[in-house]
Amino acid sequence: MITLGIDTCEARGSVAVRRNGARVSLQAHESTQDYSSWLLPAVEKSLLEAGTKLKDVNVLAVATGPGSFTGLRVGLTTVKAWSELYGMGVVGASRLEVMARTVSLSEGNGYVAASFDAQRGQIFGGLYRIGTNEGLRAVAPEMVTSAEEFISWVGEQAGRDAVRWVTLDPMLLEAAASWKVRVARGESLVVCTTELAGGVAELGEERAGRGELSDALQLDANYVRRSDAELFGKDPGSHGR
Repeated sequence: MITLGIDTCEARGSVAVRRNGARVSLQAHESTQDYSSWLLPAVEKSLLEAGTKLKDVNVLAVATGPGSFTGLRVGLTTVKAWSELYGMGVVGASRLEVMARTVSLSEGNGYVAASFDAQRGQIFGGLYRIGTNEGLRAVAPEMVTSAEEFISWVGEQAGRDAVRWVTLDPMLLEAAASWKVRVARGESLVVCTTELAGGVAELGEERAGRGELSDALQLDANYVRRSDAELFGKDPGSHGR
């Protein structure tokens, strides 16, 4: 099986190819170039390094958010077009879930909290529970909120249970007063790799193997935060999650 993974959720995006259960190439977005001009050449280079062609890809896996409106639109539109053109299977994956999966699940049951910078003084956050027979499951819908509120909310959900924290932006959590409470409990931060397309492809592979493919026409982004037009045009007084 050949899987192409794409993550365009924010500036720290990437493209990766997996073949028969192993990553064989990866391209990281390390410039200020717009995804509209970066993505296609990056995919072409990644496929070339993997020794394959786009028409030979079996599964397209794409991060569906949370993230920036522009980046997500580019990634999703591209994947939908290829799926229709080549008849490929498509799988959407939460970027926060992919991040949570980078934490070792061999340490037993418990909680994993994943987060990264959402700009405007906020973070995107998700809380996941590891169960003996259930794997990783979201506790609640992903959110956009302040680091302070996210840490406190996670503490309320987890109760006395320990939490494993994974983030792209440790300084945002460490600056929150509520983080001291977690440190006192013996918890610490794992800094996640920014090159998440390989994880997107891996999750896509697993879901495709279980027959959990998406309809390309119905595949949609999970922005979590509403657009500026919605925030400041239609409903300027609302700032909900």
